[in-house]
Amino acid sequence: MSRYFTNRLAKYAVFISASVSFIVLLAIFVFIFRSGLPAFEEIGVLDFMFGTVWRPGQGAYGILVMVVGSLQVTVGALLLAVPLGIACAILLAEVAPPRVRQILRPAVELLVGIPSVVYGLVGMVLLLPAVREYFGGTGASVLAASIVLTAMVLPTIISISEDSIRAVPAAYKEGALALGATRWQTIWRVLLPAARSGIGASIVLGMGRAIGETMAMIMVIGNCIKFAETPLDCTRTLTGNIAVEIGYATGTHRSALFATGIVLLIFILFINSIAVIALKRGVKGISGQNLA
Repeated sequence: MSRYFTNRLAKYAVFISASVSFIVLLAIFVFIFRSGLPAFEEIGVLDFMFGTVWRPGQGAYGILVMVVGSLQVTVGALLLAVPLGIACAILLAEVAPPRVRQILRPAVELLVGIPSVVYGLVGMVLLLPAVREYFGGTGASVLAASIVLTAMVLPTIISISEDSIRAVPAAYKEGALALGATRWQTIWRVLLPAARSGIGASIVLGMGRAIGETMAMIMVIGNCIKFAETPLDCTRTLTGNIAVEIGYATGTHRSALFATGIVLLIFILFINSIAVIALKRGVKGISGQNLA
């Protein structure tokens, strides 16, 4: 009887917790959309999305500069993080001895718990002077922001990619080795292709993390509202624009910042949806191959 009561209590507790989470998420959606939709009506969707001038004092609200800036730092971070992350995942899953793996894996997971402001502070103190000295410019740039984001998205890419590689049936590896393939050929031509859905999902989730990062970007990217023509130029991201100006914004300016949040929210939801679909396809693919 006590076990039955405990099971029922746990069931209701989980249901209530999930319902509260969904309600809170829905309330956030409603609040953001109610605050941001007036800006779309007043400014116009096309003028807002593709305008290149952001001057609230003059009634100009175009976020294309920030959209491009967000994409630039995200692509830059992924160009650095993807090869490093996949290489580290291979090391942890297939190459490293158990003792080394026990040390490296907690170290990677520890990176997730470091606050973004700490990444930004390290970037300001160590990275910006180095960029300024060795590459030129002011230091605050797309390059610096991409390097900081690389450190922030690496744990996501490494963890999911490692799990995907480990999820590949052992028969694949054993069969390749039995046919005379070397260890590296087995990893490169068998394990990685079989785990490509999970690896792809890790990259997409890392992209979502990079797009949504705020504090570290404010500290290292320079926050100038202009297109960055080179990696050494400063620019501004969507999240940085909201964080910098929301404290004093009123009227249409405030609504435009919430509209920026709507654009950012839709973009992140789209990215996460792609990751979920990729993960499901990867699981189904591996299950089907096991049954075969």
